[in-house]
Amino acid sequence: MVVVSQAVSSVAPANSMLSGKKLSKVYGQGPSAVWALRDVDIQFEPGELVVLLGPSGSGKSTLLNILGGLDRPTSGDVFFDGNRLDTEDDGAMTRYRRDAIGFVFQFYNLLAGLTAEENVGLVTEIAHNPMKPSDALSLVGLKERTHHFPAELSGGEQQRVAIARAIAKRPKILLCDEPTGALDSKTGTLVLEAIRQVNHELGTTTALITHNVTIADMADRVISMADGAIVDIRCNESPASPQDLKW
Repeated sequence: MVVVSQAVSSVAPANSMLSGKKLSKVYGQGPSAVWALRDVDIQFEPGELVVLLGPSGSGKSTLLNILGGLDRPTSGDVFFDGNRLDTEDDGAMTRYRRDAIGFVFQFYNLLAGLTAEENVGLVTEIAHNPMKPSDALSLVGLKERTHHFPAELSGGEQQRVAIARAIAKRPKILLCDEPTGALDSKTGTLVLEAIRQVNHELGTTTALITHNVTIADMADRVISMADGAIVDIRCNESPASPQDLKW
């Protein structure tokens, strides 16, 4: 049987926007138990762009799901804006995801029967202080494509619609899980540029998961993971522009 200590400090790290302390995630029990995360300490400062780097199975997506309120840790604490999250009920976690978090995944999940503007508008209908869908699309370089349907858009354009949808509700945190994983380098560069634009212009704290080492060069900080643990953290004094990345 797996026993995980619950003796974790309930005090949030000073000045962090989002943080986790001693986060562990265990699936199953006994000899067959799988540790997806092992005592991970992590924090994100307001407005920074962080790349979580590592191979498949290193725990990146599990960590992002916990930080984004899609999953709960087996042990450890999650804090957002100084408040502890992991002990909140499901209703509070739903409000956290709705109000504070924007998600971008590898697959776009756009509704085929709606235009780009209408896909973005689905999110703005439930947000407290949303952007206009057209403004969100303009921010990611799709001003001229607002009335196009997903089938009329390239893969990169569809991903940028997904980014516009994520940021239209003005989230404080943008979590991107392999947003360029299904794209070629040229198209991926456009998507990364859209993410950087959102980070710079809106000041959105951004975490981007990738296994592509090159993408790490555009981050303020790079957090490398392996076997469910953080193995290295480094800062980029001069983050690269997406156009300068060599894939």
